[in-house]
Amino acid sequence: MSKRDYYEVLKVERDAGAEEIKRSYRKKAKKYHPDLNPDDHEAEINFKEVNEAYEVLGNSDKRSRYDRYGHAGVDPQAGGGGGFSDFGGFGFDVEDIFDIFTGGSSRRRSGPVRGSDLRYDLNLEFKEAVFGVEKEIQVRKAENCNICDGTGAKPGTSKSTCSNCDGRGEVRYAQQTPFGNMVRTATCDVCEGSGEIIESKCENCGGSGREIRSKKISVKVPGGVDTGSVISIRGEGEAGEKGGPSGDLFIYIDVESDPVFTRSQNNIYVDVPISFTEATLGAEIQVPTLEGEENYSIDPGTQTGTEFKFRNLGVPYLRRKGRGDLFFTVQVKVPTELTEKQKELLLDFANETGEKYEKNKKGFFERVKDVFH
Repeated sequence: MSKRDYYEVLKVERDAGAEEIKRSYRKKAKKYHPDLNPDDHEAEINFKEVNEAYEVLGNSDKRSRYDRYGHAGVDPQAGGGGGFSDFGGFGFDVEDIFDIFTGGSSRRRSGPVRGSDLRYDLNLEFKEAVFGVEKEIQVRKAENCNICDGTGAKPGTSKSTCSNCDGRGEVRYAQQTPFGNMVRTATCDVCEGSGEIIESKCENCGGSGREIRSKKISVKVPGGVDTGSVISIRGEGEAGEKGGPSGDLFIYIDVESDPVFTRSQNNIYVDVPISFTEATLGAEIQVPTLEGEENYSIDPGTQTGTEFKFRNLGVPYLRRKGRGDLFFTVQVKVPTELTEKQKELLLDFANETGEKYEKNKKGFFERVKDVFH
């Protein structure tokens, strides 16, 4: 079967430049590559044809012979010399197949790496969380070496380009596959992907450019935080590598409970005990708040469990002005120990109110039976 014109295969004019030919080849090689067209026999044939065309047109000597004598000028069996370098049987070199799948960039030198983020758990007292507080914490973390300033090289020395990978940070190996030799890349094991070699390492950090140190950090806790709140401080995480930025420090808040107050979001709740007399006759009572005691007048006949409210005496809002409310519930205290005189007075009170007091009063269902009988 006769071969197609190589210019037609690559879809370029006969006066096309080398760069145009290479661009067209990359595009078509990627289009017909067997890895992208599994079990496609026609694509495999086209792939071989494209590579054969580029093997000739991509070489100035072979292209010159092809322009003069056609296929016979580059067919070794026709006596025209030439032939294929036959990398993997497809006629493409390492750089070309690498470029096809990397977009033309073969330099993958490892760049700056951002430092890790850190977490710190901070315990606060109840009122510290409500009103805010400034705390000094101590964090142990990796920071840039203060001797080599993070370069990893001994002061007075410098880094050099890795000769094993030519500064790319990776090496490439030819690997045999069912479709021919393919290129496999791996991180350079000499420079560990940095592309640079430190001949004289810093004695303080051993060439890592970082050292572990304890650092005191002042933390401003805003009023209104609660358990589960998170405060972030940019740049106070671990130092980056190869000149990368530092990570961030995240402070997780845990708030202790209070023996008097209970918090729900931005509202505060408190129980206030009052006497039977105060509940019955009414009184001015003292209510504990976050700032101190407040006076409040309750009406006569106030029942136990009645709830009252002080506006804007709760917890400050984090992201807007204002505060929540304080709710207090009165709990009537029942005397547990009475003198004989007090018992007589209570019985007199019961009689005055028409209450029939019986120490061993019948149960509810027994009294219901009595009504029906």
